[in-house]
Amino acid sequence: MQELVCAVDVGTGSARAGILDRNGRLLARCEHPIRMNRPKSEHAEHDSEDIWSAVCISVRAAVEKAGVSPGDIRGISFDATCSLVLRDGNGDQVSASVTGEDRWDTIVWLDHRALAEADECTATKHRVLDHIGGVMSPEMQIPKLMWLKRNLPASWARTGHIFDLADFLTYRASGSFARSQGTLTCKWTYLAHEEPGWKPDFLEMVGVGDLLERGGLPDRASPIGADIGALTPQSAEELGLTADCRVGIGLIDAYAGALGVLGGFSADPEGLSSHLALIAGTSSCVMAMSENPRPFSGGWGPYFGAALPEFWISEGGQSATGALLDHIIRWHGAGGEPDAAMHKRIGERIAALRAAEGVDFAARLHVLPDFHGNRSPFADPHAVGVVSGLTLDASFDSLCRLYWRTSVGIALGVRHILESLNRDGSAIETLHVTGGHTKNPVLMELYADVCGCAVVEPLAEDAVLLGTGMVAAAAAGLFPSVADAAKAMRHGVRRHEGNENMAARYDRDYRIFLEMHRQRRVLDEMA
Repeated sequence: MQELVCAVDVGTGSARAGILDRNGRLLARCEHPIRMNRPKSEHAEHDSEDIWSAVCISVRAAVEKAGVSPGDIRGISFDATCSLVLRDGNGDQVSASVTGEDRWDTIVWLDHRALAEADECTATKHRVLDHIGGVMSPEMQIPKLMWLKRNLPASWARTGHIFDLADFLTYRASGSFARSQGTLTCKWTYLAHEEPGWKPDFLEMVGVGDLLERGGLPDRASPIGADIGALTPQSAEELGLTADCRVGIGLIDAYAGALGVLGGFSADPEGLSSHLALIAGTSSCVMAMSENPRPFSGGWGPYFGAALPEFWISEGGQSATGALLDHIIRWHGAGGEPDAAMHKRIGERIAALRAAEGVDFAARLHVLPDFHGNRSPFADPHAVGVVSGLTLDASFDSLCRLYWRTSVGIALGVRHILESLNRDGSAIETLHVTGGHTKNPVLMELYADVCGCAVVEPLAEDAVLLGTGMVAAAAAGLFPSVADAAKAMRHGVRRHEGNENMAARYDRDYRIFLEMHRQRRVLDEMA
């Protein structure tokens, strides 16, 4: 019998499953789409049964593709977006939608319906805010729960269990109501480094004092990688695995990526703090791990044990990056469907135009990429995007110019976060980029040229699945701990060299980028 694990990653648009061996080698990976409902502006919803079905389809397909026996899968764990799932006391779906349909029982992480409630949380100035940069984001769970209680009181009254999506998946797999230290700490204002972790006075202040009872939430969170039992007979059948497979407490998707990229450095805690993970896809997260807490301006955290047990992690990010480039393509008259072929076509044309026009290509076009707020370093969900330098040109080349300068703005935003981290005491030397952006040569070139540090790409085929595989391996007992699994399963990296000849140009762009932030604040004050 082989010693393999299954890692499941549920993102914004699909569920993916990977089969890995104890060396971290990805034997097979399969994916299945999930549905999203958009009943109103700023509202986004999933159907958790559709998600579970997609997970089962993906796992079965991955096992078949790997050519292994279901009995070879010793452990399974899940990572997911920080979406919010509602169930009643019997485990049935409860609507989180203004449509009233119970199937739409999950609020997607990117849903911004609770902006006003997030502002109310910020106004409390409660000390739980010290671990989320001082500003509550509408992407976190407490404001969404406030919104639900106020706007869908019938759903609130029916609710018996409320889950972060990763915890819902471990519940469906094992029947356990345990909650991850990662999900509760990062998104629910649970302070894992304190006893007790919940702060009832804060929950009372914002009107959800009954949350622990209403949500079926435990007094204590469970550490990532904890073995919470075997698959139930029903879930084993649905997943195409066996009831001997152990289930490990999971984590948020970006944190799984951070674990897959940075976890192997845990043997050198001092050196670990010089590395930064950039998990970049629809949105972008930057993750820094350290032996001691290191807060930074506009960052979320530091969180204790939210990825690697016994280590602190801080998160910054950009709410829309890949999604912003897709938006630019749809928005422009010469655009269309932002599929891989369109991105490739634009990238090739950008290369030709740059070769012809040199460093002055689109030099007067500037983009602040905050079209979905500024997560870091300003922690301002109300921030808006800005484009300066438009003309009447509506050709495909003008789309390529706008795409290029939007990409520059995204890279400058990462530099802005890096400078904030270093100003607040970090000493980041290496940026590890993983996720969908590694397939975009425009962005990868810009990260290397713009960010001012070494840029590397993990050789692991899928760092997020690798991180979740490390968690599953620990839960299955293949290694004594998540840290040991991370050391054994880590992969090498490939370096992306920057172009020193572009440094002066991007320094100029960065000064303009900062000035545009200042001018946007001035305009907001005038308005």
